[in-house]
Amino acid sequence: MNFIYKAKDYAQKTAIVSGGNEYTYQTLFDEATLFAKILLGGEQDLNQQRVAFMVDPGFDYVKVQWAIWLAGGVAVPLCLSHPIPSLQYVIEDTGASVIVSSENFTSFLHPLTSASGVRYFNVNAVYSNIEIALPQVDPNRDAMILYTSGTTNKPKGVVTTHLTIDTQVESLISAWSWASSDTILCVLPLHHVHGIINVVCCSMAAGATCEFVNSFSAPAIYAMFREGKMNVFMAVPTIYYKLITHWESLLPDEQSSIFTALQKFRLMVCGSAALPISVMQKWETISGHLLLERYGMTEIGMAISNPYVGERRPGFVGIPLPGVDVRLVDENYNDVEAGTPGEIVVKGKTVFDRYWHRPEATADSFTSDNWFKTGDVAIIENGYYRILGRNSVDIIKSGGYKISSLEIEEVLRTHSAISDCAVVGIEDIEWGELIVACLVLNETISASAFDANLLDAWMKENIAPYKRPRKYLVVQELPRNAMGKVVKSEVKKLFL
Repeated sequence: MNFIYKAKDYAQKTAIVSGGNEYTYQTLFDEATLFAKILLGGEQDLNQQRVAFMVDPGFDYVKVQWAIWLAGGVAVPLCLSHPIPSLQYVIEDTGASVIVSSENFTSFLHPLTSASGVRYFNVNAVYSNIEIALPQVDPNRDAMILYTSGTTNKPKGVVTTHLTIDTQVESLISAWSWASSDTILCVLPLHHVHGIINVVCCSMAAGATCEFVNSFSAPAIYAMFREGKMNVFMAVPTIYYKLITHWESLLPDEQSSIFTALQKFRLMVCGSAALPISVMQKWETISGHLLLERYGMTEIGMAISNPYVGERRPGFVGIPLPGVDVRLVDENYNDVEAGTPGEIVVKGKTVFDRYWHRPEATADSFTSDNWFKTGDVAIIENGYYRILGRNSVDIIKSGGYKISSLEIEEVLRTHSAISDCAVVGIEDIEWGELIVACLVLNETISASAFDANLLDAWMKENIAPYKRPRKYLVVQELPRNAMGKVVKSEVKKLFL
C-alpha cells in the first residue's frame, strides 16, 4: 500500500483519535510495523495468507490492518455484530491461517483457532521488538477479502488487490479534494467498503485525522460536531434520518447551535443506499449542506459521484469518478440509447479481481470484454446518472447494507415452526428498504400459537442484526407463478 509508507511524511501529525487518546502517524507506522513482524512469526513473507481480524474501531483496527498488509497477508475484516456461525463461515471460507482480535472478542474467537495451523493473536498483548525485514509486496497481490451477499444464499468473498485499493483511494482523494487538514468522524462499520476505503483509507492516505466512535448516538455525535474539530462526515441514509429525528426533538437554541457547527464542514457524503429526497432536503435545512450522494459496490469501490464542486442533483448519483469507465447496456450488453434505462457496467483498475474460490460466479459477473455487471439499472438525464432499481428482486438495500433475501430465507427455514417463507424489502424512509418476512407455518402449529417475538429472539442468535426481518406475516401459502416460483412482487403487496 503506497499510502502506508507516506505516513512518514506526516510523522508528528495526529492520525487517529480513539478512546480519548491521540496517535501520530509515526506511532501508527511504528506499531503497525512491529505487529507485522509478530504476524510473520519468523517467516519472510505471509505470502497472501488470510488474516481474519475482529478489532474495535480505532487505533488498534488501523494498526492491525496496516500490519497485515506490511507482512504480505490478506486482510479479512470480521463484522463485530455477526453471530458465531457467520464468523465461522468467513474464517473457514477464506481458509484464514491467522486470527487477531481485541480482548473482548477472545472468548468466542479463540476457540475457532482449534483447527490445525491457525494462529491466534490478542491485539493488546505485549510483544518484544523483533529484528526482521518486512517483505516487498507486489501491487498485484491480493490485499483484502470483504464479504457481500450478492444473489446467492451464501455470502461471496470479494478479492481486491493492493493496486485496486490504491487506485480507489487515489480516485476519491482527487474527486473529493481530501487534504491533510481534514478531520473526519468514523461512524461506519469497518467490514464494509464505505467505512474501510471511503473513510479510513482515504483519510490516512491524505494525512488527515480520523476520529472513531464505538457506537452510534445522535446526541453524542452532535456534541462532537459542536466541538468544531471536524470538517468531513460520511454516513448512510439511516444515520442521517436518525440525526434528523433527534434534531427535531431539540429546543430552538440547540438547533441553532448545531446549524452553526455543521456549516463549518466542507464535505458531507451519503451512500450505500438510495437517499430519499425528503431526507436530503431536511438535512440541508439542518446543516446548510446539500449531501454529496455517490454510487458504489464492494466489487467496484466508488464508481459514480455527484461533484465536490459543481451541481449536486437530488435523486441523482452524479457522474463517473476519475479513472472509472461506466456504461449503460441492454440485456445483450450493447449500449442503450440516450435517455433509455440500462444496466450499469463498470471497467477499470478500481474493479475487484475475483470472487474468492468462485470462478463461475466471477465469470458470470463480467461481460465477454471484461465489464463488471453491477445488476443495478440507471438512466442518464442531462449527463447525470439516476439509479432506477435492482435487476434482482432478491437483493435488499437496508440501512446501507446490500442483503441477500435468500440467505435470510435459508436461516428462517431451519426453524422448527416454519415450513416455507419469502423475504422481501419494502420501501421505508429510515432504512431505505425494511426487511420483512412472509411465513408459512408447519402444519402442526396454528397461526394463533405463533409468537413473532420468540422467532425474533431466535433470529438474533442465528443471523447478523441488520439482516433480521422487522415484520413477520403468517399466510396459508405463498404467491407463486405457473412454474412454482414465488412471485416476490406479490409478496410485497401483502405488507402494503
